[in-house]
Amino acid sequence: MRFALGLEYDGRPHCGWQSQPSKCAVQDKLQAALSTLAQDDIHVIAAGRTDAGVHACAQVVHFDTKAERPLTAWVRGVNTHLPETVRVLWAQAVSEDFHARFSAISRGYRYVLYNHRLRPALAAGRVGWFHEPLDVQQMTLAARSLLGEHDFTSFRAAACQARSPVKSLTQADLHRHGDYILFDFAASAFLHHMVRNIVGCLVYVGARRRPAHWLAELLAARDRTRAAPTFAPDGLYLTQVRYDARFALPDHGAPPYISGL
Repeated sequence: MRFALGLEYDGRPHCGWQSQPSKCAVQDKLQAALSTLAQDDIHVIAAGRTDAGVHACAQVVHFDTKAERPLTAWVRGVNTHLPETVRVLWAQAVSEDFHARFSAISRGYRYVLYNHRLRPALAAGRVGWFHEPLDVQQMTLAARSLLGEHDFTSFRAAACQARSPVKSLTQADLHRHGDYILFDFAASAFLHHMVRNIVGCLVYVGARRRPAHWLAELLAARDRTRAAPTFAPDGLYLTQVRYDARFALPDHGAPPYISGL
């Protein structure tokens, strides 16, 4: 039988989502917990991989098992075997044609940036930080040029394994809340480091190091070396994964707000 799970996790103690020989990844922790409960080896597939230090409040995974357990066991029972930085939020039986990665229609990310002259203490590791004043109006103007279908080679990590750099970005919004700037992005799929590279370039625009039209020039250039450095993973959250309504999965993608940091 196939089950889907909704997860949230703090990326700081883990080496990313994808399983590693050292068993330091979120996938390793979840598979061990599920296997303990099922008394069998279980392999999980996620909607998307997150890098070391990147958080999630709406990761979705699926797995197959012959073990018969109530849905509550796949939530509360599994959570008893997980570190406190990883939690299963819900479990649901799904059809055999459901695939956490390939069935996903879109994915959403939020980057939380603390824009203050002093580095944060209590929110360290949970928000990004930039010390110079940033012009959100210019950053918003620059972000608009990224909407639609483009070749995002200039925002792609060298190690990216995606077959094509062409992606369709459907959301690129920025909002300031006091000393915090929230970046919200949505697309059918993202390239490796794509969001962090976009944020780094928008920060350059906000700091007046580059003009707003620079983002459009970067898209046209298709050259990663011309863009800004990859921004820190600290403030990045996977906030939403959307599927066809026929799968009837819970909508738990509430993005992290400042009050929740």
